[in-house]
Amino acid sequence: MWIEKLTGPLEQKKQYRRQQARLDALAEPYRAAARAVQRYIMVSGGIVDGETLVRIQGDFVDLWERAAVDGTPVRQIVGDDPAEFANDFVAAYTGRRWMDKERQRLSDAIDATDATRSEPER
Repeated sequence: MWIEKLTGPLEQKKQYRRQQARLDALAEPYRAAARAVQRYIMVSGGIVDGETLVRIQGDFVDLWERAAVDGTPVRQIVGDDPAEFANDFVAAYTGRRWMDKERQRLSDAIDATDATRSEPER
């Protein structure tokens, strides 16, 4: 479908929305903490692969739901450095990241300069 080429697979969007609804249904303080960590992950994680993003989000929501049911203190989940927790969480997943695209863009730009340099001057 042409729209999926532009926006990504519709089923991934549906999964993400269902996962987000589960996150929004968490009791406080888990909802606020999970939203804060999620925002950090979305900004700093750089994931551009929809399949990986949905998998990360699903595992993330599972973690917070279990913690809420068990009554695990938020600090016990994220530790002393919430950013380190978030970075480690995302690092456990492989997938295309924004930096992968930028590295390729840089490499292509440099390759293009090599191509124009090897052309004879007129």
